[in-house]
Amino acid sequence: MDEKHMLHNVILENKAKLSISGVCDVDTFDESQIILYTETDTLEVSGENLHIQKLNVADGELIIEGEVDALIYTGTDARSKKGKGFFKRMLK
Repeated sequence: MDEKHMLHNVILENKAKLSISGVCDVDTFDESQIILYTETDTLEVSGENLHIQKLNVADGELIIEGEVDALIYTGTDARSKKGKGFFKRMLK
C-alpha cells in the first residue's frame, strides 16, 4: 500500500468545519450522523445540521460543515469494508 494513502488527518475548526483526509468512502450520512471509512478505521461524526460540503474519494478529501459534537473511531479495518459504502453501492 502506498504510504501517501495511509495518511489520515482530521482538522476541526470551531466545532463548525471538519476537514478529513485519507477518506476511502462514506457509508451513511444525514444531518445528525456521518459514517465514513479511512484506510485504517471507521469514523463516526455526530452533531447537528451536518452537511457534506466536499467529497473527493479519489484524493481522499472530505469537508463537513455543521455543529460537530463527537468523533468516534470504531477501530474497524476499513479495507475489509471497501466497496460496501453508500457511494460505492450507488455507482454500481
